Amino acid sequence: MAVPFPDPASDSEAPARLLAEAGARDNASAASGASGAPAMTVSQLSAAIKRAVEDGFGRVRVRGELSGTKRAASGHFYACLKDDNALIDMVMWKGQAGRLAFRPEDGIEVIATGKLTTYPGRSKYQLVVESLEVAGEGALMLLFEKLKARLGAEGLFDRERKYDRLPFLPRTIGVVTSPTGAVIRDILHRLADRCPTHVIVWPVLVQGEGAAAQVAAAIRGFDALEPGGPIPRPDLVIVARGGGSIEDLWAFNEEVVVRAIADCRIPTISAVGHETDVTLADYAADVRAPTPTAAAEMAVPVRAELMTQLATWRGRMLGAANRHQGLAGERLTALARHLPRREALYAPQRQRLDDAGDRLDRCQRHRLAVVAERLTSRSAALRPALLARAWDRDRARLSGLARLLASLDPRALLSRGYAMVRDAGGTIVTTAAGARAAGHLRLQFADGEVPVQAAADGTPPTPAPKPARKPPLAAPGRGQGELF
Repeated sequence: MAVPFPDPASDSEAPARLLAEAGARDNASAASGASGAPAMTVSQLSAAIKRAVEDGFGRVRVRGELSGTKRAASGHFYACLKDDNALIDMVMWKGQAGRLAFRPEDGIEVIATGKLTTYPGRSKYQLVVESLEVAGEGALMLLFEKLKARLGAEGLFDRERKYDRLPFLPRTIGVVTSPTGAVIRDILHRLADRCPTHVIVWPVLVQGEGAAAQVAAAIRGFDALEPGGPIPRPDLVIVARGGGSIEDLWAFNEEVVVRAIADCRIPTISAVGHETDVTLADYAADVRAPTPTAAAEMAVPVRAELMTQLATWRGRMLGAANRHQGLAGERLTALARHLPRREALYAPQRQRLDDAGDRLDRCQRHRLAVVAERLTSRSAALRPALLARAWDRDRARLSGLARLLASLDPRALLSRGYAMVRDAGGTIVTTAAGARAAGHLRLQFADGEVPVQAAADGTPPTPAPKPARKPPLAAPGRGQGELF
């Protein structure tokens, strides 16, 4: 008959006795029919054992320590459960292994729930685990301390990696939390009371399967936003969750969340749980808040207090300005009393102006006297008699030059019967050979010109060509003109 797997917390003597009695009866039955029973194949025997084990231990809960943990490439999880005296293999298929709330490691005491089965290929029995949980808070705290030591050794919790202070008045605040819980309402209400600001909520799971991955993705998503983009980049990020047990808060102890907070370039506040709850996210964040409401108070100042402070500073500034103005006025009045009077300052300058005016007057009178004397001496040389003698002398000289010019005028010779010979180009011909060579000649008399043809002896003369038109004589008084 099938015997249920004993509960470790119950009395082990009765189940052990029942198992012993069942084994004795089975052995007696086998001994009585061994001679006539047909032989079984190995596969038949293995299948019978498998059915007996699975029927007898269809659902069991086993407490033990993990050993030899290994996650295959397929996603299945393999390990051994052991205590001081025994060891049993266990396997957890990919679907159940992906939903674990913690990272199983060697040395962790757990409680595995599943069914017992056999593996005929190796004549082994193993436990197929459906759910795996840490056996008690002490084991989780041990896992917490181990993970804290390992990540701390990498420097993820160093003060040098964190911002020295948070933004004083952030324009945009990013909140990573559940959109349906009381946490987001408390944060928004507290921000509205203190100093309203723009809030962007990234909804995530804060507990259970996939919570750690969503929280890490939200933090990295805020960090990846570019300034000036369609979605404003937060000046501050708050990672928040309400209170709960260590199992409920375990998502914020996961390595993926801790690394996302440590790598975030935006100042981060961790507000996970109540004041007594501590997670690894608190160590990685720039600032730890005891509660989500306290995180909202850390994020922004009180607007009323800012207005009061500004009013106080304005009053102090105006008072300081008035005091400075008053002191400056008193100092100016004191200095003005030590200044000389305006008449005393102007007196030397007025005296210098009077002296300069007198000197200018004397200088002008002296220069006028000198010019008058020079004019008088020059006007003495301009007597009428001297001017008349100079006028007669110049007129007689001009008359002599006119007579000389008239005597030298060739037109006067033409009136006495002479003629002037020119060639066709207007050049004066002075020799007979030149006249014969020119051929066409023009004879100028006192009353006009006559064209002629110069010819050799016995050759009749030919008509002379029509003379070229003479250029008009220049008007009297405009330049020297032509002499002939």
